[in-house]
Amino acid sequence: MIIRKAEFIQSTTSVNQCPTNGLPEFAFIGRSNVGKSSLINMLTDNAGLAKTSQTPGKTQTINHFNINDQWYLVDMPGYGYAKTSRTLRKDWDAFIREYILERNELVNLFVLIDSRHEPLKNDIEFISWLGQNSIPFSIVFTKIDKLSSSRLNKNIIVYKKRLSENWEILPPIFTTSSEAKFGRNELLNYIENILDKL
Repeated sequence: MIIRKAEFIQSTTSVNQCPTNGLPEFAFIGRSNVGKSSLINMLTDNAGLAKTSQTPGKTQTINHFNINDQWYLVDMPGYGYAKTSRTLRKDWDAFIREYILERNELVNLFVLIDSRHEPLKNDIEFISWLGQNSIPFSIVFTKIDKLSSSRLNKNIIVYKKRLSENWEILPPIFTTSSEAKFGRNELLNYIENILDKL
């Protein structure tokens, strides 16, 4: 897939405020500071498209980006730790769940996992919740340039083993590095293949 157009459309805090033109949506979500905005910028080849920050919890709304007038890339707030009030985190959780469960245009959710860590409780719980609700999703390991290939392989094997405790068939898994632009073609081709089947 060649991205010729990537533009910000709107930020929302409710599924009722999302675009109404029916374009398919591919959403990106993960724990705070997982490298989500950097990955989005790498995929779209636009360093300033999604706002990046060293502070966890920078993304506080559901952000829609129009890609090639064919689909929306959706940047979602991170789950887990963020330097925000408990009330705000509760609000985030509510509209994240609302979007995932009620947004008919959502065709795939990319769950981002920091490849440097072994399975974390809230990642496993979130993935299990997606399975329980039959949400189509894929797993994207980020920041693979931050560790050796042997350590990366070990961490992924541990993750797969942990997921296999509850899953007979694992979801698609991708490895990426925003700095090295690794995994870009694989993700975009995956999105294109899904679009071709709609």
